[in-house]
Amino acid sequence: MVKNKKYLILAMLFFFISIALNFPFPHEYPRGQEKSVALGFPINTMDGVSYIGISGLVLFIISLFFLGKSLKIYHKRMILIAIVLVVFLPLEMINAYQKTFATGIYAVEYERGESFYRFEMKDDTTLYAVCHLPFENHSNQTVQFNVEFYEKYLFEDDYPILSLMNEGEPYEVTLLGKERQMVRIETEIDLSKLGRDSLSAEGWGINLMIVDGEKVRKL
Repeated sequence: MVKNKKYLILAMLFFFISIALNFPFPHEYPRGQEKSVALGFPINTMDGVSYIGISGLVLFIISLFFLGKSLKIYHKRMILIAIVLVVFLPLEMINAYQKTFATGIYAVEYERGESFYRFEMKDDTTLYAVCHLPFENHSNQTVQFNVEFYEKYLFEDDYPILSLMNEGEPYEVTLLGKERQMVRIETEIDLSKLGRDSLSAEGWGINLMIVDGEKVRKL
């Protein structure tokens, strides 16, 4: 099946280097908030062209070239498997790391797709805000951290909403070992002090940071 072992080794080397350049940990977006992506590699971010992401994609394409050249048969099948692996393998590696060696906030998993927020006016100037945040601590030790909120990205006419939650911080979360918890955070914000009009909003997928001293993860 293997025609050229040297090419196969090169294919594996370039494959893992390409993953390392764009490994999504400890932050969800290690190269900045993404605007366009190809095979999981960021091409453009909010800061402009991602040269590291493009380099990772180029190295991955090179690995596919050497993979095809190294095999006698099943070229297309193995290339397809490599494409699937480059998308899903990093997530599986993170999952395995968090369930085995990770400690502190690095063992905390945040299921952003299941998070929910609702903002509504309590009176003319007071905004009532509530967020539901699903966390899971994969370690055996108790973990404590603070939660901060940020906007993923804003267009010119967008109105910052989630970052308003930071007016009521700090929000401290404690997770026992192996605990999965839907954390509820609620606060009241005086919009008159911020020069903001009344607003109401709700939605899914909250962008946040978990902070423990100097350790920060942007999720």
